[in-house]
Amino acid sequence: MTARIAILGIFVVDATFRTPRLPRMGETVIGESVALSPGGKGSNQAVAAARLGAEVGFISRIGCDSFADMGLAAWAAAGVEPLVARSDTAATGAAAVLVEAASGENAIVVCTGAAAEISEADVDAAADAIRSAAVFVTQFEQPLPAAARALAIAREAGVATVLNPAPAADAPDEMLRLSDYVTPNEAEAEALTGLSVEDEEGARRAAAALRERGAGAAVITLGARGALLDGPAGAALVPAFKAGPVVETTGAGDAFNGAFAVALAEGRDPVSAVRFGCAAAGISVTRAGTAHSMPDRAEVEALLAGS
Repeated sequence: MTARIAILGIFVVDATFRTPRLPRMGETVIGESVALSPGGKGSNQAVAAARLGAEVGFISRIGCDSFADMGLAAWAAAGVEPLVARSDTAATGAAAVLVEAASGENAIVVCTGAAAEISEADVDAAADAIRSAAVFVTQFEQPLPAAARALAIAREAGVATVLNPAPAADAPDEMLRLSDYVTPNEAEAEALTGLSVEDEEGARRAAAALRERGAGAAVITLGARGALLDGPAGAALVPAFKAGPVVETTGAGDAFNGAFAVALAEGRDPVSAVRFGCAAAGISVTRAGTAHSMPDRAEVEALLAGS
C-alpha cells in the first residue's frame, strides 16, 4: 500500500547565489553563479516524500504569478497533489540563498509572500487530507496558528505528527504536546531549549528537554554526525551517510524530514526511519539546489544497501 502523507508548509522560489565565501556585513563579493529554483521547506519536503514513493498532499498558499507557476510545475513533476489556495493580493514568496562554494554551507533570507496568509481556515479546508494520511508534517515558516490547528486535526484523527521547528524559534508547549516527533537541527534545538548542542551529549540533553516539554520523541539532526533520536525506547545516535563530495547543504534537512515521514508512513520503526532520512540527506548534499536535490527511491535504497 502506498504511504499517504500530508504536509503543511510554504512554497517560495529560491534565488541561489554560489560564492567563494559568504560576505561580511557591508561587503560585496563577486559570485560564481545564480539560479532560480523551487524551494520552501514544506514544498521541498513534499517533493522529497513524493520522489520516494509516497502519495503526498501539500497544503499551502501561493500567488497568481510566474513564481506560482514554477511551484505547480515542480509538484506536477514530482507527483505531489497541490492543496493550495491562491492569493489575489500577495505575490508568491522568494528566498535569497547564499552558498559558500568550497564548503556547501549556506545563509538564507526567506520572504514568505502569499504563504504568510496561510490560515486556520485553509487548514480546515484540507482537513480530510490530513485525516486520511498516515503521517502529517509541518514547520515554522507559515503562521503558527495554522500549524497548531493542523497538528490538532491530525492528533484527533490518530495520524502520526512530525513537527520540523524550522527556522529556529521557540514553540508553544501545546505544539510540542501535539507532536509525536519533533525534528530540529542543532541551532533549532538550542533555540527551543536554551541548551548548547555542540556535541552528542548536548544533543542528548536537548532531546530530553524537548520530551519533558511534551514531544513524543525528539530527533536532532547533526549534519555530518548524523541524527540523535530520543524516544520511549531510549536514545540512539544514527550515523550520517557520505554519498559523495558536499556541493550544497541547503536541502539536507528537508530531504531528511521528507524521507523520515515516508519511512514512518510505511511502518518502519523510528531508528530505521531516521536511518532512511539520513541516507536521503546524504545524497541531497551532493547536489545543488533544494527541491532539485531530492533523491529518488532507488538511490536511497542503493545507499542503504551499500552501507
